[in-house]
Amino acid sequence: MIARLVLALPFVIVAGCSHPKLGPGEVYNSQVITEDEIIASRGSTAFEVIHKLRSNFLTNRGETSFNRSQSTPYPTVYLDDQEFGPISSLSSIPAAQITMIRLYRVSEANAKYGSHNLSGVIAITTRH
Repeated sequence: MIARLVLALPFVIVAGCSHPKLGPGEVYNSQVITEDEIIASRGSTAFEVIHKLRSNFLTNRGETSFNRSQSTPYPTVYLDDQEFGPISSLSSIPAAQITMIRLYRVSEANAKYGSHNLSGVIAITTRH
């Protein structure tokens, strides 16, 4: 009896830790919020959606300069590959227009958007 429990325990842990809304062949990416997740969140703005689903996107990344007035500790927001503004600008983007939200870590953000993104990028793709 105990041997069966020991054998079953890893399967229970894996099933309990997996993402609940994945279909066959889908892979969970913690840096992406999909359109289905956006709809299911029922958020009205990009900020609400991110806050509900991946609040870690909104966290302070630490000071990026010795001069605090020049420091940008939060990710920069890009809308359809164009710089949109600071993290506070997320509240002005309606969730109904968003198809995907992706967090780019510093190295990825620097490669894609330039070296001035010292705290990463929240990239939002909208319907065209």
